[in-house]
Amino acid sequence: MRTADNRVRTLVGLYEKGLSGLYSDSEVKAILRAVFQHALTWDASMLEFRKDEHLSESELIKVYDPLKRLQAGEPLQYVLGQVHFHDVDLHVAPCVLIPRPETEELVQLILDKCGKPARIVDVGTGSGCIALALKKALPESLVTGIDRSEEALEIARRNAARNDLQVEWLQADVLDPSFEMSQAELVVSNPPYVPRHEAAELEPQVREHEPHLALFVDDDDPCLFYRLIGAHALKVLAPGGRLWFEGHYKHAEAVGELLREQGFRKVQVLKDLSGLPRFIGAER
Repeated sequence: MRTADNRVRTLVGLYEKGLSGLYSDSEVKAILRAVFQHALTWDASMLEFRKDEHLSESELIKVYDPLKRLQAGEPLQYVLGQVHFHDVDLHVAPCVLIPRPETEELVQLILDKCGKPARIVDVGTGSGCIALALKKALPESLVTGIDRSEEALEIARRNAARNDLQVEWLQADVLDPSFEMSQAELVVSNPPYVPRHEAAELEPQVREHEPHLALFVDDDDPCLFYRLIGAHALKVLAPGGRLWFEGHYKHAEAVGELLREQGFRKVQVLKDLSGLPRFIGAER
């Protein structure tokens, strides 16, 4: 990029103009902070107080290049290629979901309520966010992350190496009749749970860029993955072992009832920080 005015202030103006209509003013400010932090290691105060400074050609390119991808609706986390999640730094790409704050809540619930399970299985691991966060907090636990996508598992392996954490990664599909799960004291999953008819309700950045394989479930069976994972967990969990799910707020109660029917005990449906029923826990 070449411009007669390479001041920081000019770049800020380009972002504000280019992202107007796509994001709110506060979101644009957050995006700018994230881009300058990632590209130049500037914090928020540096960005504010150095607006009249001139950037070098290489600095200008680093800061300007993300703008076109953001204007096309690509999520910031994919543009920057990284996200922080519950004490681990993760690489993310369009083959894996961007970890959500609600999933961080799920990890914290598990840490608060489940002690130190010796063996943990994470079904539908994606970027490995849950498996790696639990391994980071529980280094003595043996953790296995399972996903049907080899692309996702490559990201998970990369994230394990990035954080110097040892997790076993397995490619397997819970929809396959031959699927088997290893013995565990804790099974956790954030499976696909958005019914396909709700696709239009999602933000365009999610609908058009995040992997549908990890997002959507068929309209006629929104509890499909919960039922299958629950059945497998019932077989492999040790007595007193725990099962934890993240779910759709519209179907969380139905998932709780499903687990009761399968024979789980102490089933509970808990709300997320926004007050919506989101997490389902049960005991073998």
